[in-house]
Amino acid sequence: MWQRLGQFILKFRIPLLIMLAAVTVVTGYWASKVELSYEFSKAIPTNHPANITYREFKKKFGEDGNLLVIGIQSKDLFREEFFNDYASLQRNLKQVTGVEDIISIPSAVNLVKDPETQKLGAAIIFPERKLSRAEIDSGASAFLRLPFYRGLLYNPATHACLMGVRINPKVMNSKKRNALADQIRKLAEDFGVSHHTTVYLSGLPFIRTELSTRIANEMRWFLVASVILSALILLIFFRSVSSTLLSLAVVIIGVLFSLGTMHLMGYKITLLTALIPPLIVVIGIPNCIYFLNKFHTSYNETGDKKEALVTMVGRMGIVTLFCNLSAAIGFAVFSLTRSEILQEFGIVAGINIMLLFLISLILIPVVLSFLPAPHTRHMKYLQNPQLNRWLDRLERWSLNHRKLIFGTTFIIVAIAVAGIFKLKSIGYIVDDLPKSDKIYTDLKFFEKNFKGVMPLEILVDTRKKRGVTRNLNNLLRIDSLAQYIAAMPELARPLSIAEGLKFAKQAFFEGDSNNYSMPGAYDLPAMEEYLSFKKDSGGTKNSFVKLVSTFMDSTRQEARISVNMADVGSIHLPLIIDSIRNRAELLFNRDSIEYALYINGLRKTLSADSLGHIIDSSKFKRDANIQLTGTSVTFLEGSRFIINGLKDSILWAFLLIALCMLYLFRSFRILLCSLLPNIIPLAITAGVMGWVGVPLKPSTVLIFSVALGIAIDITIRFLVNYKQELPHQKYDMKKTVIATIHSTGISIIYTSFVLIAGFIIFCFSGFGGTQALGWLTSLTLVTATFTNLVLLPSLLISLVHFRKR
Repeated sequence: MWQRLGQFILKFRIPLLIMLAAVTVVTGYWASKVELSYEFSKAIPTNHPANITYREFKKKFGEDGNLLVIGIQSKDLFREEFFNDYASLQRNLKQVTGVEDIISIPSAVNLVKDPETQKLGAAIIFPERKLSRAEIDSGASAFLRLPFYRGLLYNPATHACLMGVRINPKVMNSKKRNALADQIRKLAEDFGVSHHTTVYLSGLPFIRTELSTRIANEMRWFLVASVILSALILLIFFRSVSSTLLSLAVVIIGVLFSLGTMHLMGYKITLLTALIPPLIVVIGIPNCIYFLNKFHTSYNETGDKKEALVTMVGRMGIVTLFCNLSAAIGFAVFSLTRSEILQEFGIVAGINIMLLFLISLILIPVVLSFLPAPHTRHMKYLQNPQLNRWLDRLERWSLNHRKLIFGTTFIIVAIAVAGIFKLKSIGYIVDDLPKSDKIYTDLKFFEKNFKGVMPLEILVDTRKKRGVTRNLNNLLRIDSLAQYIAAMPELARPLSIAEGLKFAKQAFFEGDSNNYSMPGAYDLPAMEEYLSFKKDSGGTKNSFVKLVSTFMDSTRQEARISVNMADVGSIHLPLIIDSIRNRAELLFNRDSIEYALYINGLRKTLSADSLGHIIDSSKFKRDANIQLTGTSVTFLEGSRFIINGLKDSILWAFLLIALCMLYLFRSFRILLCSLLPNIIPLAITAGVMGWVGVPLKPSTVLIFSVALGIAIDITIRFLVNYKQELPHQKYDMKKTVIATIHSTGISIIYTSFVLIAGFIIFCFSGFGGTQALGWLTSLTLVTATFTNLVLLPSLLISLVHFRKR
């Protein structure tokens, strides 16, 4: 069949070449239209409970992750020149297109009681003009007497202050945000330079913008680097400019196809899909090496170019098909997960690896048929004395030292298994960045001085209209929960309606900071008019209503508690969330919980186990419904979802690749021989991760499916060649193994070198996950090369002896 296919390709080479060129032009046009993703990665499906809760929250209260923060640390904040420039910075930032609002010390307001109107009015502490020293001192004195802003905009212990810049959501999710971030950065840095102080920038809008920009830059750099490196390696191997250009044409067309596929399917470039073009180059070059190697070998034997081309397609067509199929499976299994970002990566990669096979199958023999026959220097690599000596050694080891090979393999695997038990699964929102990166260090500044900038939202549904404002007990419970949260070292002081009421009480008692506390049962009647939620006579909301309305829905049935927190990681975050949820349930649903404990026959004391059992029970009737959401929660759920999905994808990859191998060789013994040399490298890689402390997270779990799909190529090429050699060696399995080592060894070594060199490029990434993909995949490929050229022949020869017994 494959011989006839080779003849067909040569017979219709011109129509096939024209068709390929036309399709390439179309996909090239589509590739030029592909866009960069400016949205947060969609790690969890839209019907996931955490996603549903988050979307409902955004409908009621707006975005929680659109605050860019600017921080400085200086004892000179209230010095005349410094403060006026700081206030000028705020005014300049407010003029930037896309900035909706700014909260900072210069724009801080105080609530003031107006006895005539019996309303709480907002008084600007620092007038919007150049202030004198006396005005700044007076305003500073007033500001520092307001506990509401303490820890929110200013940390008196460290002299750090924060300016929050709220970004328009539409701008934040478009390419305009790059220019917006640059403008904000320039204004902030100019201020820092003029006053010789360090300016810190963070917040989700800034982090997302910086990461997306770096992704785009890295994709271009890696693509160019992989092409240049591949060209150099091919020139060294083949000593032929035409063979090098042909191979580059194959991978460049493959890259255009991959980008065109993204646009055609409506996908955008994300942190994952940005890896596909360089991966296409890395995977495509081995196709070219194997085809060219077989062409040179056949031409060296026959001296007939046409016959050599037909033999090349006939012998390497099926090999390359199954090699690309196994690699495609390694990537395509990600589409079986329910994570949208993984699905996009798996679909695009899987489709285009198979398209790469078709491109190679058509373009290489067609172009070679037009080129002159290869010269002797082009085939000199076939007689590489050093490599042939190594192949002779491999032959001797396989024949004479099998026990040593098996024993050494067992010891290495045992050490690797010990390392696997040391593996930990943990992830951080910015853990793919090096600790010295400014994004990381700036984030740590805000965590140290303001306990972080990652948003966490607690929603309390009282199940009654106006259940928040007309029930003092609910207000006191909200305050109690807020105090519990504030006591946690990783969480900042929460903002809620309770903080607004405390601010109002302080204003009611003439600004005395000692009265910054929750109004009691005797305070509320006196404050009732000032706490009115009615509109002014002019139809506008008073300042107090504007303040507290952001922490309730329109019916005042649901209350919102907003808190910023540190990037604590996926291990500690669930403990914090469970602790807050349990505390909230106890505060708002204690009577119902105690009753549920009673009817369930559990002891009345609220232990952690009994409380968790009741809270998780669908039969538990709540007085109030408690939900935790926000970017921190969706990150945690997304991290869990991706890791579990990737673990499942590895199992699917093993199963599907095993079925392909079983179909190809029709032998369970050969199947076992083929899987062992690929399971062992993965185990060694996992063991190394455990010993050196590389955690399991979305960016590192990805490695195993990718490495399996690529490493199995070596096994397939070896075993298919072994199967093809059997008739020529009169079905003598021992002689066939020896012949296979020599016939495929050189091309396997060359191909492995290209793959390893290609993945090493990723080690120069600015993202830890991409770096791990580079060196851990390279490690897997190195060990896979050894297991396939040393362990696999030993297993096949041992199989011969087993059959004789």
